[in-house]
Amino acid sequence: MAKKENNTALKIIPLGGLHEIGKNTCVFEYEDEMILLDAGLAFPTDGMHGVNIVLPDMSYVRENRHKIKGMIVTHGHEDHIGGIAFHLKQFEIPVIHGPRLAMAMLEGKLEEAGVRDRTELKTVLPRDIVRIGKHFLVEYIRNTHSMADSFTVAIHTPIGVVIHTGDFKFDHTPVDGECFDLQRLAEHGEKGVLCLMSDSTNSEVPGFTPSERSVYPNLDRVFSQADGRLFVTTFASSVHRINIILQLAKKHKRTVSIVGRSMLNLIAHARNLGYIKCEDNLFQPLNSIRNLPDKDVLILTTGSQGEPMSALTRISNKQHPHIKIREGDTVVFSANPIPGNTIAVVNTIDRLMMQGAKVIYGRHQGIHVSGHGCQEDQKLMLALTRPKFFLPIHGEHRMLIKHSETAQKMGVPAENMVIINNGNIVELTTNSIKVAGKVESGIELVDTSGSGMVSDRVLQERQRMAEEGLVTIAAAIDWNGKLLAKPEIHIRGVVTSIERSLIQKRIKQRIEEILGVRWSEFSQTFDGGKVEVDWSGLQGLIERDLARFLRRELKCQPSVTLLLQTPEEPVKVSDGRRRRTRTTAQVAS
Repeated sequence: MAKKENNTALKIIPLGGLHEIGKNTCVFEYEDEMILLDAGLAFPTDGMHGVNIVLPDMSYVRENRHKIKGMIVTHGHEDHIGGIAFHLKQFEIPVIHGPRLAMAMLEGKLEEAGVRDRTELKTVLPRDIVRIGKHFLVEYIRNTHSMADSFTVAIHTPIGVVIHTGDFKFDHTPVDGECFDLQRLAEHGEKGVLCLMSDSTNSEVPGFTPSERSVYPNLDRVFSQADGRLFVTTFASSVHRINIILQLAKKHKRTVSIVGRSMLNLIAHARNLGYIKCEDNLFQPLNSIRNLPDKDVLILTTGSQGEPMSALTRISNKQHPHIKIREGDTVVFSANPIPGNTIAVVNTIDRLMMQGAKVIYGRHQGIHVSGHGCQEDQKLMLALTRPKFFLPIHGEHRMLIKHSETAQKMGVPAENMVIINNGNIVELTTNSIKVAGKVESGIELVDTSGSGMVSDRVLQERQRMAEEGLVTIAAAIDWNGKLLAKPEIHIRGVVTSIERSLIQKRIKQRIEEILGVRWSEFSQTFDGGKVEVDWSGLQGLIERDLARFLRRELKCQPSVTLLLQTPEEPVKVSDGRRRRTRTTAQVAS
């Protein structure tokens, strides 16, 4: 693509993946066109009650949806494709280009979400070049990662070539034989790379990341020492690791049963596309392996990160309908906890051990290696591409800083790189790189039901209820502003030394005081005796006042909900007599 002589800048706007691990999402914008690179998710923290997944705030993309020309997908991990189905409910993406395995997984997600018709999926092969709009040519370069069919991309723009590494490490003995295309990277480096955007996840770790094959002998040892049933958990998307596990199952004559929907789906797609090669008779359903000797059974399961609804977590909680842990079982965690999941993982391990399982876990066991390059991998990427400008991405703040220091050692001047946050607008020209503003950024939370987004207000309410408790009050009031009966009060999760009966008495007194002083502000009598009451306004006033009152009395801030029972409405009829029409309603916050 010929470089333009004008000074129009390429805008690079990461919306996720910076100062954090997960929800990797980036926007490239030139003049009137925009393309997206990946759209991932992250998992909720402990304080995000009832939240299923965390997405980046896509307000900027929604506001500029008319500019979207397409999407680039680098590989099929959830932190890179997990948000696409949710975004397609809000805006269309004309075309999504990506690897065969990622596209196969994505198609199932889109079908399930009912948005398959809102985009076109196109698969790519190594060194394929696709045009997106009139300003972008995207070249797919095979790389090596913990997931099969993973790519680095070279984005040809009017001002030069930007290389986005995606997630990568340099694995010279890959399980599937698909080596990193170092030649193509070097060719781009020779021609000139304007900017390198590179994975920073392991920038604090010296050396090279070990090859995926290095776990084989260690897992082999574990398999040979297990006398009873063998449970193995790893990332469902770790195709190479699953391949190794299945090879060892065959070697040790163990029949495999797969537990966990994501694991089943991934293995099915990977086998269809040839990334996993094994005989059908290696697998049996759970109800069939019950009749086999324990030493002949391997259960491959999800749950390596302690996810609440995963199969292994439910097994550890004794909640799985078909599997119970027993003495003699061996459980292998062929994965390390990602940041934020450590407590959930160690709790799962504890519960499994308490039920009699031998649990094998930890870095010292050599049964897991990272899919992300360490410092020497990052140096090699910089040496091959020789970029003019450098943008560290995919990592927490200290990782970005460390990666920038590595780049400076490799000859990139400090003034030719920037450390950015999600939402920063990076303006790149042939001669400069700078932060030129910020778009709206943050997070969007998807409810456990998957039916809608959780607003900040709702999340704050959930957090308050979890931390401070809940007080609900049901009160019935007549047309004269008097309580018709003693309010019904329920107190849940509130810690206090005051007797509950006394709290209930004080709440009743406080409602009567409010009605005595403020009733006239919300009640109005018209000619003919008709009375109108602003019940909603009255309910809001009482609820706010009770919240302040309880905060003073209880020395805490429980959530307060008032259910206000309104009276039957008096209506005059033609014979002069009065009758009541049933219009009872509840006003609740």
